[in-house]
Amino acid sequence: MTTSLTLSNGIGMPALGFGVFQTPPEETVAAVETALRTGYRHIDTAAAYGNEREVGEGIRRSGLDRADIFIETKVWISDYGYDETLHAFDKSAGKLGVEQIDLLILHQALPSRFDLTLDAYRALEKLLADGRVRAIGVSNFMRDHLERLLKTASVVPAVNQIEVHPYFRQSDVLAADAEHGIVSQAWSPIGGITFYRDSGHTSTLQDPAIARIAEAHGRTPAQVMLRWGLQQGRSVIPKSTRPERIAENFAVFDFDLAADELAAIDALDTGVRGGPEPEDITLETFGRDIPEA
Repeated sequence: MTTSLTLSNGIGMPALGFGVFQTPPEETVAAVETALRTGYRHIDTAAAYGNEREVGEGIRRSGLDRADIFIETKVWISDYGYDETLHAFDKSAGKLGVEQIDLLILHQALPSRFDLTLDAYRALEKLLADGRVRAIGVSNFMRDHLERLLKTASVVPAVNQIEVHPYFRQSDVLAADAEHGIVSQAWSPIGGITFYRDSGHTSTLQDPAIARIAEAHGRTPAQVMLRWGLQQGRSVIPKSTRPERIAENFAVFDFDLAADELAAIDALDTGVRGGPEPEDITLETFGRDIPEA
């Protein structure tokens, strides 16, 4: 089982990343330090999370060489537009305390102002050409958003980070990504969104089918879900602030799920999204100022 994925531009990205969505800034430094000590080498944050500065501090405190850590962050919709997005890089790089970002992605499509989305992506292409980022991509882009973007883009996104877990597999978007050579990256890969936000689901961690597979392998349901994502070629970015969970989520490279087990997890898809509908993302509803570095 490979622990690394090769992006379309040839750059290697650790398949398993550590996410910090909703991690309070005051807990982020320790969580990132713990993750890096555990063995993670890929940290995923975002301007809108409000904890990029603490991610940078956790990385520095780890004592690891900067070149050994893959840093991914996201531009928020309030900073879309060509010049605005170039400046968004400066804000994120400044807070992270780095010269270069490994993967910079657009956090959402902005369907009501797709012109701004396209301008923002053009800025990512410029940052890539200038060597300030090593790879560029998108997040929460549906098939039609990708098609619209690719009509004008000169660089195909390396990554599309989307909600993927057993209760919401997004097979059509996964297929669209695969058609264009885009790596699909799963946020909420163990279905966290099914238990911290009312999405009409029960928790994936209590699912009987997943529990049976976990028991057969002597693993936890979370480990089985991460393994499912990795074996299907996705990048997965679980999040936790608890050292024992951070370690548990990393211990997923020494067992394999059988084809029928993967299919059984696929069959749990309900088609019900936990996160916001991509079409509902507007500046009026979701816009917020991203502070300067």
